[in-house]
Amino acid sequence: MSITHYNDTESKQFINKEVSVNSVFFSGRNNFRSFPRQITYDNQQVTFVESGMRYLLQKGQRMVQLFDMTDGQNNYRLQFDSSNFSWTLLNITNLPR
Repeated sequence: MSITHYNDTESKQFINKEVSVNSVFFSGRNNFRSFPRQITYDNQQVTFVESGMRYLLQKGQRMVQLFDMTDGQNNYRLQFDSSNFSWTLLNITNLPR
């Protein structure tokens, strides 16, 4: 089995802007977890096609959630800060073709 790593920094756009999450969905049977379904970024709506990955990070007393999502063409990394209930789009990466 071979594993290919894509680390193309030219295809990654660092955004770091607050975004609106228009809809969410829930995943899991016994332990429901919420994921963003659609965001608005620069007057564009982006709809995600799968549940993606969710990571929990603790920064001191603060809990931050990171989400890796895809719309089928790009990958999006979002951050949810539960201390002020804000969503931030950290970066967008083009999917390898």
